Amino acid sequence: MGTVMQGSRILLIIGGGIAAYKSLTLIRDLKREGFRVVPVLTRAAEEFVTPLSVAALAGEDVHRYLFDLTREAQMGHIQLSRDADLVVVAPATADLMAKMAGGHANDLASTLLMATDKQVLIAPAMNVRMWNHPATQRNLALLRSDGIQRVGPEEGDMACGEFGPGRMAEPEHILAAIRLVLGRSRSAPLRLGPEVAARPLIGKHVVVTSGPTIEPIDPVRYISNHSSGAQGTAIAEALRDLGAKVSFVTGPATVPPPDGVEVIRVQTADEMRAAVEAALPADAAVMAAAVADWKVANRTEHKMKKDKGGMPVLEFAENPDILAWVSQLKARRPKLVVGFAAETDDVIANATAKRLRKRVDWIVANDVSTGTGTFGGADNTVSLILDSGVESWPRLGKAEVARRLANRIAEAL
Repeated sequence: MGTVMQGSRILLIIGGGIAAYKSLTLIRDLKREGFRVVPVLTRAAEEFVTPLSVAALAGEDVHRYLFDLTREAQMGHIQLSRDADLVVVAPATADLMAKMAGGHANDLASTLLMATDKQVLIAPAMNVRMWNHPATQRNLALLRSDGIQRVGPEEGDMACGEFGPGRMAEPEHILAAIRLVLGRSRSAPLRLGPEVAARPLIGKHVVVTSGPTIEPIDPVRYISNHSSGAQGTAIAEALRDLGAKVSFVTGPATVPPPDGVEVIRVQTADEMRAAVEAALPADAAVMAAAVADWKVANRTEHKMKKDKGGMPVLEFAENPDILAWVSQLKARRPKLVVGFAAETDDVIANATAKRLRKRVDWIVANDVSTGTGTFGGADNTVSLILDSGVESWPRLGKAEVARRLANRIAEAL
């Protein structure tokens, strides 16, 4: 960590939600990196984590009550809020967000938030229906206009048994956001929006290819594969959510393209290569499309007829290797090129060889053999192959694979 953040003082307000347990990990991670953590517990938070555990991890007294006579003799709540370099609310419950938006100050946490003159970063956490409720979204819009910064929430399974957005960001994501906010708050030239903490790819351009390509045999028949485009679409969404400008080059996928990105629709491998070339330059390229290796060299302009007699003979020609071409560009090569290797056997060995052969920075290897359900399914099991070695990820939903990959790309850029 640079000297800008070394020893910075974080006022951590822990709200009353099941995600409060993550605050313990966050405190440990912050302390490990040299931050000083001053914890504040709401009354509801004490139902989920104990003052003793928080104090032990932070190495600081836990502040709990507004009317603490010893401290309030010196207007302690004012001093607490002003001594911090950054105020972090994790978890930021729907109730805490409502208090912040409405300017309430009826307990220590809300009073500190009203009294501070420092930046505030919130990590929302609540049930998906609460997150999507119009009142919460109105409060979020108010907080955004007030300059409050935000990290998360993330999407996934919840303690209540539902699935969707509302999970508090993981401690490592909050830590990354804290670094970003503190680094930018000390550097005058950067003037980005209030969600910059959760959007480290603002100002970056990423090209993403997705879906299958199709290679015509005649006007009604073609050669293709089973790619649905689900993983490429999820990657484009995750990069978009981190602030990137995304050029999304997609073959005829069954999954609709994401909103908020530039969508370029293609059919063949030749069209995809031309579209990628037109989209450059870019900071990164994620080549998730399942591009056909071959095209039909003797395609016909008329439908082949069975009654002509004999079996038609198809002649094949090799399609352009878009991944190798992008990786070996000179003037306009993206800083980071990420390829995909869909394999049915010897997955790691074949993908590693592909990475070296095509001079790709990273390869995401996945097993698409029969029975895995990868093509067209909701989940994926991948390994990320880099210069430093192989990272094997557990079986995850494709949205979570995309989020992890997007966060790694953000770190690399």
